Amino acid sequence: MAILKFRIYFEEDESVYRDVAIRHTQSFQHLHESILKAYEFDNKHKATFYRSNDHWQRGREITLEKYDRDYKAAPLIMSETTIGSEIRDPNQKFIYQYDFNKNWTFLVELINVTKEENPKISYPSTVRTEGIAPSQYGTKGLLGEKFADVEEKYDLTQGADGFGEKDEEGEDLGLGEDAATATDEEEA
Repeated sequence: MAILKFRIYFEEDESVYRDVAIRHTQSFQHLHESILKAYEFDNKHKATFYRSNDHWQRGREITLEKYDRDYKAAPLIMSETTIGSEIRDPNQKFIYQYDFNKNWTFLVELINVTKEENPKISYPSTVRTEGIAPSQYGTKGLLGEKFADVEEKYDLTQGADGFGEKDEEGEDLGLGEDAATATDEEEA
């Protein structure tokens, strides 16, 4: 059984990609679900694949379901179409589009074919991750959720030691003992 390895690039930043290994007998629906899992997207929106060429032109469409729009040729359905049946050359490319309102677009490229199946892997599987995935809804911070915990633990709104406040006339409003000692030394 052939194992196909696809590199799935985020269209807007090619340094962000995921490698997915999948059996040639599995369907495009399996590939669709593994891309969403690899990029931590939910599975709530419409999606489609396009067979493509080296210039990333859109060809035959392979959709999650038949959508209410005009097609030049009837689309193939993901759950009924095996990946192996749509491989035309050793560097086969597909364009994957998810959530037609936000137009998330990924470039899918076949990068390896092997006959050896790894018994430790459950296919399809993400075998490599590069770069920080885009956030499906809003922004995804580099610090993550842990920063909010730190912010709550240490009240960052209080002034730090050694810093005082002045009123509008520039008079000190209680600088603390260290500042008072420094002022006494300056007067002497």
